[in-house]
Order: sequence, then structure tokens, then C-alpha cells
Amino acid sequence: QVQMVESGGGLVQAGGSLRLSCAASGRTFRYYAVGWFRQAPGKEREFVAGISQSGGRTDYTDSVKGRFTISRDNGKNTVYLQMNSLKPEDTAVYYCAQAGSSYIPPRDKYDAWGQGTQVTVSS
Repeated sequence: QVQMVESGGGLVQAGGSLRLSCAASGRTFRYYAVGWFRQAPGKEREFVAGISQSGGRTDYTDSVKGRFTISRDNGKNTVYLQMNSLKPEDTAVYYCAQAGSSYIPPRDKYDAWGQGTQVTVSS
């Protein structure tokens, strides 16, 4: 059974930075793409960033391009999301999810989810 555990969330002022981590277990991590998603109160969950199994390909939603960076360390079974220049509209619960493919799949093809970590950006 795949387990994904997020950490690193917290409260930060606008313009600040946070780094989220996602530790995976239960499936050979280096074979699969991983994504970060977020859900703000009253809104649907949205895709934030994705990374292929090797880390050679990444994808971002437009609102975070140039501010967020996704990366992975296959030796540590961990994916990171470096978030810079944070804005109040980035406030949400952030989830990591593992795909069943080596490439970044369509948004509905992630099949193993963590419990989420709260990120709050104050103005």
C-alpha cells in the first residue's frame, strides 16, 4: 500500500517562502511521477505542479510558474515543492499524490494521496 506523507506547511507572510516535502513508501518511488495539488476553502482541488519519474520533466499551473519549483530525490523517496514569493491566494491545504505512470499524467490519474499540509499566507 502506497503512503504519501506531506510536511513543511505553516504560516508565512506574503512574499515569504516555504518548502514542502512529501515522503513516499510502499511502491518503488523512482518509477512513478508525483504531483502537488491544493485545495482552498470553498474551492475545488487544483493541480499545482508535477514531476516525472526521473525529474526530467516538470509541469506547473500558470499561477505558480516562476514562483514554485518541484523537485525530487529518488534516493530519499521524497518530492519537494519550493514556494517563493507567496501570496495570500496561495493559502490552501497542499497534497502530494503519486501517479501510476512514469510520465506526468492527466490530473485525474493520480491514485495515491497524502493527508495534506496547511499553508497559510498572511497579507
